[in-house]
Amino acid sequence: MSVTLKQLAASLGLSPTTVSRALNGFPEVNDSTRKRVQDAAERANYRPNTRAKSLATGRSMAIGHVIPVSTSHEIVNPVFADFIAGAGETYSRAGYEMLLRVVPDADEAQTYRDLIARGAVDGVMVHGPRLKDARVDLLAELGIPFMIHGRTSQVERPYSWLDINNQRSFRRATQFQVDFGHRRIALVNGLEVLDFAARRRRGYLDGLEAAGITPDPALMRQAEMTEPYGYRALMDMMRLSDPPTAFLSSSMIVAYGLRRGLSDLGLKLGRDVSVITHDDDLSYLPNDGDVPMFTATKSSVREAGRRAARMLLRLVEDPQCGPLTDLMEAALMVGASTGPAPR
Repeated sequence: MSVTLKQLAASLGLSPTTVSRALNGFPEVNDSTRKRVQDAAERANYRPNTRAKSLATGRSMAIGHVIPVSTSHEIVNPVFADFIAGAGETYSRAGYEMLLRVVPDADEAQTYRDLIARGAVDGVMVHGPRLKDARVDLLAELGIPFMIHGRTSQVERPYSWLDINNQRSFRRATQFQVDFGHRRIALVNGLEVLDFAARRRRGYLDGLEAAGITPDPALMRQAEMTEPYGYRALMDMMRLSDPPTAFLSSSMIVAYGLRRGLSDLGLKLGRDVSVITHDDDLSYLPNDGDVPMFTATKSSVREAGRRAARMLLRLVEDPQCGPLTDLMEAALMVGASTGPAPR
């Protein structure tokens, strides 16, 4: 049997306002109180009365996620799934529903207009930002609170976002390979029209420049991040007259392709070729154990989902509090996939 907000507040010795603000991610509630409230809500099976809250506030109590068909593969991407899981936890605790739309690319802008005109959503979460993403201007002009998971480098208008420090992360990974004596370092990146991949490339180039290494275009690849792409990129580059001795991979899925290619060539990961990957700390592809398989720049995409959702709900409650920004750092975790350059 679920409890009401008043009952939950009374059990904690807090006011209903404080409990409501804790569940909705308001910054004036300290972290220890927020965690105490969230844990108690979970134990008590507290579920906000969405209909009552909607009638009281005039809101739809829903957050929109619009996915163009050209990127609909994101729905089965474990990164997207973990982000949605984290965001969904936060929405649910605050009494919000998630409204997911998969639409033809040409219909994306009209879908936002229709959702907002009908009052179907109170806010929008934007995925997969490009270097210059027109959705920022569109959503700002439509007057809807929105958050971007990532950033868009070539947009001057202020907007709210949460991102990881991709540039610093890949500069650090490049330097790590340099410190092992590697000079032929390859980048197997995501599509560089996407902002995160462009930032990772800049970090890689920064690392090479700091080490006095001239970039070689033959050692750089960009494509949709799949396991076969990683495999093909490795096989192609290992056929070069001066092949790489080290790789940076933009995702764990790509890194599995690199590992398969090395195995087919009779080479050992970490001994013959050194690999660092970005790891989104996915629940579906854990890189753990006493010695992790891969050295990785590591960040939790599920936690990113929680934090971005809390920020968006703050914007919904108080549109004047933005723009809100959060830059998460990635930790470098050493595993078995890195080692010194061959003599």
